[in-house]
Amino acid sequence: MSLSMALTKGRLEKKTVEMLDACGYGTEALKDKGRALVFKDSKKDLEYFLVKANDCITYVEHGVADVGVVGKDTLLEGGKYYYELLDLEIGKCRFIVASLPENDLFNKVGHIKIGTKYPNVARNYFLSKGMDVEIIKIDGSVELSPLLGLCDGIVDIMETGATLKENGLIVLDTVCPISARLIVNKASFKLKRKEVMDLIHDLEQEVLRNAAALE
Repeated sequence: MSLSMALTKGRLEKKTVEMLDACGYGTEALKDKGRALVFKDSKKDLEYFLVKANDCITYVEHGVADVGVVGKDTLLEGGKYYYELLDLEIGKCRFIVASLPENDLFNKVGHIKIGTKYPNVARNYFLSKGMDVEIIKIDGSVELSPLLGLCDGIVDIMETGATLKENGLIVLDTVCPISARLIVNKASFKLKRKEVMDLIHDLEQEVLRNAAALE
């Protein structure tokens, strides 16, 4: 049986293709794609298509894609009707809480406002701390909100910390680490179990090889 695989467009797409290449898959069409969005693997019975991160979950949940590669940040904020079966150990970064140095969020008395693109993640984090905060959803540059007084602090993704530093913000805490995950449609896992497990095995071996190379 053939498999369909949703890939998150952008940097994660590039890293996933590199992993698939190392596993012996035929991803040539993905490297010279032009404006195309759907591609056939030249060596395996596998079809790829490119989507935005949030849509990756949607396509997998509805069975249009048997499997998908998407960041843990999107999974924490999105739906739940899928199996998360493998940490690909790529696209690593972390969720952090940050503010201006003078704003000690954890000792502040009174109303606290948090700006974020990830309201569910932020809300769950502060609830775990026993803090009742107001979450303000921001789609653009989250770092701007404390500078202009819209929020007391932010919850956002940090890779290097350069943007925070440039805007005078400091990290107060790490919410959780993030990396790309392989998710699988629940029905596909039953109906195409061998094909799914073969793909997982191939990718898992590459994860192990990469980890060994770093030691």
